[in-house]
Amino acid sequence: MSVNLYLVRHALKKKEIGDVPITPEGRKQAQDTAQYFSTIPVTAIVSSPLRRAQETAAAIAERTNATVNIDARLRERANWGDVPDQTFQEFVELWDRCTRDPDFVPPVGDSAKVACDRMSSLLADLVQEYPAGSHIVIVTHGGLITDYLANTYAEETLNRFHPQFKIEQSQIVSECSITKLSYENENYTIEYFASVEHLKSGR
Repeated sequence: MSVNLYLVRHALKKKEIGDVPITPEGRKQAQDTAQYFSTIPVTAIVSSPLRRAQETAAAIAERTNATVNIDARLRERANWGDVPDQTFQEFVELWDRCTRDPDFVPPVGDSAKVACDRMSSLLADLVQEYPAGSHIVIVTHGGLITDYLANTYAEETLNRFHPQFKIEQSQIVSECSITKLSYENENYTIEYFASVEHLKSGR
């Protein structure tokens, strides 16, 4: 029996600088995601400290009666507004450079490899803390999910889930999508990637 880990990207956020909330559409996405998890015996929820993730996690917690724990390791690699006076275009250019070069360290934030290491550390702690059969929801950011996958799995493996995964990784994890990993015999297996089947608006 495995430990089940669900990597959930936060719901749609306001396109503004800083630590922004989710939008009305995002709240609907979060509710649909919460409905999906209400059919699963969720053991625990772990969330990024950023507001958009916490609001998404809170919606899931309300439907599952699971406690939300905040962990800074789930923070995005970089957030628009971390660098003072940064324009959105400058943020996107810096983000793209970090994606192309996983070792590049931005002025504020982490490299893609360091972000991957953060996620790896959290997952290692969770599978040690919770027994086989547990279902753990991890609410985080699309960039962190792909940083972890792109720097952990072989490109051939990732391309089974999305062609040209590493090239297109910044565009392929939709808001409130779910990526499921299972942990058994010291191995993490990708069960499915960036599923949005639970979102009613996407059916």
